[in-house]
Amino acid sequence: MKNKLTIKNLIKEAEDFCLAQSKVQHKELYGVTDGKAVGTLIEQRFQKQLSDKYKVRIGSSASGIDLPSVDILTDIKVTSIKQPQSSCPFKDAKQKIYGLGYNLLVFVYDKVDNPREKTANLNFVSCSFVSKVRTADYTTTYRLREMIKDKANTADIISYLSDRNIPADEITMGKLADHILQTPPQQGYLTISNALQWRLQYQRIVALEKEVKGITKIVSYNKAK
Repeated sequence: MKNKLTIKNLIKEAEDFCLAQSKVQHKELYGVTDGKAVGTLIEQRFQKQLSDKYKVRIGSSASGIDLPSVDILTDIKVTSIKQPQSSCPFKDAKQKIYGLGYNLLVFVYDKVDNPREKTANLNFVSCSFVSKVRTADYTTTYRLREMIKDKANTADIISYLSDRNIPADEITMGKLADHILQTPPQQGYLTISNALQWRLQYQRIVALEKEVKGITKIVSYNKAK
């Protein structure tokens, strides 16, 4: 009987997956430049690895999160080191300040084609588990936390949120500013750009060298071998 998947198991499986897949020569990815196609293949293979070994709920496109069970609540992101970013659904402006509301498992690969063998190698240069409490925007949360330390008031917070083009109307902005003063956000580590969908950038996570509670560097070129 399969054991139920845990966050600890998920992190270990991600490490094993990166190490194994970095040794595979992928014929089906030779010459492929579509990052979405690469990402879909990797996500499917990792989900299959999990399903083969554990009792795990795999999400659908309708659910929007790859591993949606309450105890895991993690979305899988696969991106190239050339531009480590992806998109995610926009729910409300608070996500930029208080996080997306779910964890992220971010695989970052460096794809190298081998013309002689007509295969492609995916070298996973980074893989990180980012707890939902760290999925807010770095600059926005950093500045808000500084402003609160400096005794900012509601008007100051509203002015800053407006300058950052936080997508919210005047009433919502006022309520959000009051909430920020009452409940200061934790420091986020993503770069989140406004769009119809949030655009998430992971360079800060990839380059992170210090230990941060809530971020597990599973595979990293910064880690000692």
